[in-house]
Amino acid sequence: MNDGALEWREEIFAALKAAEIRQVGYVPDAGHARLIELCRADPTIRAVPLTSEEEGVALLAGAWLGGQRGTLLMQSSGVGNCINMLSMTKTCRFPLTMLVTMRGEWAEFNPWQVPMGSRTQAALELCDVLVYRVDRPEDAAETVAAALDIAFNGDLATAVLLSQRLIGAKRWVK
Repeated sequence: MNDGALEWREEIFAALKAAEIRQVGYVPDAGHARLIELCRADPTIRAVPLTSEEEGVALLAGAWLGGQRGTLLMQSSGVGNCINMLSMTKTCRFPLTMLVTMRGEWAEFNPWQVPMGSRTQAALELCDVLVYRVDRPEDAAETVAAALDIAFNGDLATAVLLSQRLIGAKRWVK
């Protein structure tokens, strides 16, 4: 990872801070590792490790009911775990922003990641989630800020897909 790769994660963190995010649910993920570190180190953010991604939807519904803003960090393979819970966002009208690191795309080594990775955007859109995609580091923070704005201003569900080319392809290590 080069210095430029870290910079966009720190810019996303700044966008979370500017949006007054106070709770971040996450399933540990290498693509989000730096962002998770930044959230865990910040005393104004409660970073909550999850056992499964759908728990994050409920966590953020509760955060909103309690007067706090939050976001959910996950990998594209976790989107499938959220399908049933995403019905809550439309029915209950609360804002939800998910930052999704993509797998199963550019230079993927693991064929098990391809089916969900190739259908992540379509699955989210079928659940009435507004989907934005980031392929270039210079677009990351602005796209996250825009997704947060529309989610919190309209009580909508949004997702920002952080492409595999952006986060860097994982390599098989023997």
